[in-house]
Amino acid sequence: MEENEKMSARTTSKTNAQEAQGDWYAVHTYSGYEQAAVRNLMQRVESLNVGHLIFEAVIPTETRVRMKGGKRVEERERIYPGYILVRMILTEESQFIVRTTPRISGFVGGARGGVPTPLSQKEVDALFARIQSQTAKHHIDLHPGDTVQIIDGPFKDQEGRVGEVDEERGMVRVLVPMFGRDTPVELDYAQVRRIS
Repeated sequence: MEENEKMSARTTSKTNAQEAQGDWYAVHTYSGYEQAAVRNLMQRVESLNVGHLIFEAVIPTETRVRMKGGKRVEERERIYPGYILVRMILTEESQFIVRTTPRISGFVGGARGGVPTPLSQKEVDALFARIQSQTAKHHIDLHPGDTVQIIDGPFKDQEGRVGEVDEERGMVRVLVPMFGRDTPVELDYAQVRRIS
C-alpha cells in the first residue's frame, strides 16, 4: 500500500490536474494487480524511452475509516478496483505500449482496436478532488432497511431498522420502535451491529 500512496501523492501534488500535458485515460487491469500494472507500465516507459508520450500512471485511492479490533483505523482504499488512470498523449505507439503491458487488459471507452476515449475534465477534476481530500470517509457496511441491534449508548440492546447512512460523518439514523411508532435515533456506526 505504501507504493500505491507514493504513486498517488506524486500525481496529486499538482495544483490542477488540467494544467498537465496529455489526457487522462481509464485503463482496465487484472483485479488485484493494479500496483503491478502501474509498475510494469512505468518500467516499459523508461526502457522504451517514451516518457514524452506516457507521463504517469495512478491508482486512484481515498482514505476510508474502518473498524478493526474495536478501533477506528484509517486506510487507503482503491476507488475503482481493477482500474488505473494513465496520463498520456494518445498515439499509435503509446496506445500499443499501454495495451501490451503485462497485467493491463485494455482501455476503458474504446472498442476493441478502436480509439480510446479520454476522461472529461469534469471527471478528472472530481476524481482528483476525491483523491486529494483530507476528509476520511467511513466504510459503513449498512444499508437502509437493514435490521440492527444497538450495542452502545442509552438505547443499548434495542433493535431497529436503518433509515439513513451518512458515510461522510460516520453516522447511522436508526428507526427504533418506541411508544408504538418508529423514532429516529442518530448513532455513530460503531454503536450498531447488523443482525439480519
